[in-house]
Amino acid sequence: MWGGGKQKPEKVDTLIGQQTELRGDVVFSGGLHVDGKIKGSVIAEEGGPAVLVLSEHGMIEGEIRVPYIVVNGVVIGDIHISETAELAPHARVTGNVYYNRIEMSMGAEVNGNLVHLEEPAKEREGVIPSEMRELLSEVES
Repeated sequence: MWGGGKQKPEKVDTLIGQQTELRGDVVFSGGLHVDGKIKGSVIAEEGGPAVLVLSEHGMIEGEIRVPYIVVNGVVIGDIHISETAELAPHARVTGNVYYNRIEMSMGAEVNGNLVHLEEPAKEREGVIPSEMRELLSEVES
């Protein structure tokens, strides 16, 4: 389902419980599961696999920057996804969603723009014919 060669983390390293409210930015790696409320940005560390799961009880007010996300709660702010976004039936997003791949279930809401991001050419090399790669390398020189 996720494809693309990069591995999505399977385990939860950090859990923010339903009765918890965090104020401030959260930087994480691995798996982050949010049942509570975060007021601030949620950012995955560069380079490592990371997934954010926002349950139907969870809420994030702030910008999100992660490779993988599963949203089933409320997000107020822009979401930047470098790999895959999954919007479950109870997802309510007020803000723009910048994504590479997206899966939306019936019932999910986005009050903002869905913006598809092109993969960098180096990641698409298998898709670009060799003649086009040569042409692109000449243009870039």
